Amino acid sequence: MAKKKKVEGGDILYQAILGLEDLEECRRFFMDLCTVNELQAFEQRFQVALLLDEGLIYNDIMERTRASSATISRVNRSLQYGNGGYEKVLPRLREKMKHGEL
Repeated sequence: MAKKKKVEGGDILYQAILGLEDLEECRRFFMDLCTVNELQAFEQRFQVALLLDEGLIYNDIMERTRASSATISRVNRSLQYGNGGYEKVLPRLREKMKHGEL
């Protein structure tokens, strides 16, 4: 009999996210999982990452997103020295935007 692979703590969450089939499922899942404030913080951080990646300066980003300089700095640190997540996602997202898929 095959032995079941144990799924570690956070991995089960990421597997669930990978199993979502479309934008609406994803939105509903995160609305159930997170508070409104948490979702707003995630959305704001991602917007900051997009704008930093475009080369905007902190003051312009603060004006557009209302993010604090501390939040912008934290996101910038992740872009520069993080785990490569933004490096994977941002080019894929930009490609979809370029082709009118978003």
